[in-house]
Amino acid sequence: MSLQIVILAAGMGSRLGRSLPKPLTELGDGRSIMQQQHDNIRSAFGEDARITTVVGYRAETIVDAFPDVDYVYNARYDQTNTSQSLLRALKASGRGGVLWMNGDVVFDPRVLGRAVAFIERDQSFVTVNTAKVSDEEVKYTVTAEGYINELSKTVRGGIGEAVGINYISSRDKKALIAQLGRVDDQDYFERGLELAIAENGVLLEPMDISDLYAVEVDFAEDLERANLFV
Repeated sequence: MSLQIVILAAGMGSRLGRSLPKPLTELGDGRSIMQQQHDNIRSAFGEDARITTVVGYRAETIVDAFPDVDYVYNARYDQTNTSQSLLRALKASGRGGVLWMNGDVVFDPRVLGRAVAFIERDQSFVTVNTAKVSDEEVKYTVTAEGYINELSKTVRGGIGEAVGINYISSRDKKALIAQLGRVDDQDYFERGLELAIAENGVLLEPMDISDLYAVEVDFAEDLERANLFV
């Protein structure tokens, strides 16, 4: 079974101040953010990796740019957050686990290489960076056993930041789908993960990539920082 990969790209990305969907933002090397993601995916997992992109805002521009992948449409992209986009994608996926990423993350190709070992043993994980902990980012804490405990922007005493690249195993996917169906429309998908941990006993390992780059592009200064790496 080929790996199923989801890119969440339905949002308007208004904070960056561009008319196109944020994943189509051009980087310093001439590629778009999404093209860099596709290149990284193919490099790590080969041409057989199945990519499904969740679109909403100006969906046709993404479809035109990447006609050879699968698509799920979030018609309520302007009223919902990433929890509902991910829910739609997981419902449309096959039986196996799913790797997903936010469509605005520019990241080191070696990140996905590091993920291979987790995916091969079908272990759910959250990619994290312990080098910094910003108030406005999704932060996390761990249990005594080292698994993810809390995961949100309001976490106190966070030991690092979530990067926006995650994997849900085949055995844990049903629980996450159920919890994403319960959360508020404006919740991030991390809320569904938190509930799956607390109520379903899902074990999420943190995958530390602090030695590699990963930049979530929300503002112009983020784009400038991302361009230092590509």
